[in-house]
Amino acid sequence: MADALRAIPGGATAAPGFRAGAMSCGIKSDAGTLDLALLLADRPCVAAATFTSSRTPAAPVLVCREHLAAAGERMQAVIINSGNANCSTGAQGLANARQMAALTAARFGLASEQVCVSSTGIIGRQLPLEKIASGIERIEPLADGGALFAQGILTTDTRPKTIAVEFTVGDHTVRLGGSTKGAGMIYPNMATMLCYLTTDAAVEQGWLQRVLRAAVADSFNMLCVDGDMSTNDTVLVLANGLAGNVPLADGVAGAEIFAAALRHVTRELARLMARDGEGATKMQEVQVTGAATDADARRAARSVTNYRLWQCAMAGGDPNWGRIVAAVGASGVEFAHERLAIALGDVWVVRHGIAADYDQADAKAQLAGADVLVRVDLGAGQAAATAWGCDMTHGYIDENTTYTR
Repeated sequence: MADALRAIPGGATAAPGFRAGAMSCGIKSDAGTLDLALLLADRPCVAAATFTSSRTPAAPVLVCREHLAAAGERMQAVIINSGNANCSTGAQGLANARQMAALTAARFGLASEQVCVSSTGIIGRQLPLEKIASGIERIEPLADGGALFAQGILTTDTRPKTIAVEFTVGDHTVRLGGSTKGAGMIYPNMATMLCYLTTDAAVEQGWLQRVLRAAVADSFNMLCVDGDMSTNDTVLVLANGLAGNVPLADGVAGAEIFAAALRHVTRELARLMARDGEGATKMQEVQVTGAATDADARRAARSVTNYRLWQCAMAGGDPNWGRIVAAVGASGVEFAHERLAIALGDVWVVRHGIAADYDQADAKAQLAGADVLVRVDLGAGQAAATAWGCDMTHGYIDENTTYTR
């Protein structure tokens, strides 16, 4: 199915009918740093979203949920600030998030309920609403503003993360693209992560919500940088229907290719986030096979990516597979130790639960590059899953010892 997808430029503005922009309004301490971003559709869109499952959600998450319900899941814009999470800010923070939406709606002639709001950055500080209001008045959304938008949503990221693809649904060409941000507090359960996707496909909302949840479960929910869940996680997809296809739903021709495209886009964005983890020098992909259930496969894969001792070993280029054995054993999944097999890249280091006959230099070489592949066969069934993560270096500590200064 991936062969039917064609990579194209443009990110969140690759699909026609979407404009985007970003600017500096002075939220961040570094003068001139982009800290306000806007994504605007030319007409109301069918919307679907997933959010953090944290019990301390930020004000913008609450407002997004509120507006999606009020507008019947038909949205037209999202306004995003970075540098301030607007979390644990009480009634004033909630009022500020609503005001961000109202100001954006007034600027572009929309109803407030058609605007979603996102914030990312430091927790516990009130938004500088005067600066944001001034920025909203001055920000200019552009038809080719996808790259600028991708820059405007970043916090501790070192680079933007964006993708777009084109494919055919019947006789219609459809585009799907978007951007994400996130380098720390990444262990989502719907890391600090925000993701915005746009498409010109016509879709039914209930179906879009289901395929989005499935894609997120197979991508962002299989991603770990540091095991810490954010208060602000948001994934939002907007579909404007300009492609002119029959609205996609279960059993409609073209639904399968769209779902595959959405899964591809979210997985590629998840990989970009893993590669750009705070302080990371290596991305790891963990492939678990032979699990008794899908849930067990996912749990085991996530356990390896989230195992600090293995992340540190990987950073040092140490093929200490005992850390992986410990991670799988601690995951709580069902398997027999004597059936466990582990490989680093193409080098099988564990067979039948004990050390295999391998060359240590060959195993060490599997950790020398920027990409590390870990394969785990549980020998307990047919289920499989893939997760992504990164190594843990002193750079992560350095980033998080001075975050609020």
